[in-house]
Amino acid sequence: MKAMDVMVRNVLTVKPDTSVAEVARLLVEHDISAVPVVDDHGKMVGIISEADLMRRVEIGTEKQRPWWLEAMTPATTLANEFAKSHGKRVAELMSPQVVSASEDTPLIEIATLLERHQIKRVPITKDGKLVGVVSRSNIIQALASSKEEPDSERQSDRAIRLEVLARLGKQRWTDFGSRNVIVAGGVVHLWGLVGSAEERKALMSLAEDVPGVTAVVDEMIAAY
Repeated sequence: MKAMDVMVRNVLTVKPDTSVAEVARLLVEHDISAVPVVDDHGKMVGIISEADLMRRVEIGTEKQRPWWLEAMTPATTLANEFAKSHGKRVAELMSPQVVSASEDTPLIEIATLLERHQIKRVPITKDGKLVGVVSRSNIIQALASSKEEPDSERQSDRAIRLEVLARLGKQRWTDFGSRNVIVAGGVVHLWGLVGSAEERKALMSLAEDVPGVTAVVDEMIAAY
């Protein structure tokens, strides 16, 4: 399997001038640990995570050292820490060096990146622009949904998945496109939180109506 088979396409993003307070709110409301940073053209320019918000002067968690240790700490380190604890905008806190991959990257390589860099998600880019994200949970979802398939069947599954995501994107009654959909052997697996029993039933109906779908497996978690 490749990144395109499991990645979440409807990704929450922020801009470099987004406030730190807004980022904190988004992380809490959407129960995520990081969010990509994009410019006005959709190009990915960084990522900001929980780790970037841990040392904040507002809550008294800024890093402090004895005077003698601070005297030996490089000025660049002190300046970076000051920005992390006092900065008001994303641009001042974000990590500009981002580990990313392409849509065609095999999942084995994605897993290696996650382990090597000790991160929880890998942004997926195309021509420098963010097109999705693969997280640790997406890989586990793929494992739970997996089955051995010939290449021809894999291509069919990809077409089905794209059609399901396209139909989800047209619906005003759900934002499930920001969760995940995995297709294996014509079987659609729906993963993620749903806000109501009615939404759950409608999502099942939407997936069942897509040509080529042989079954729909409800892996959803009720938030109601």
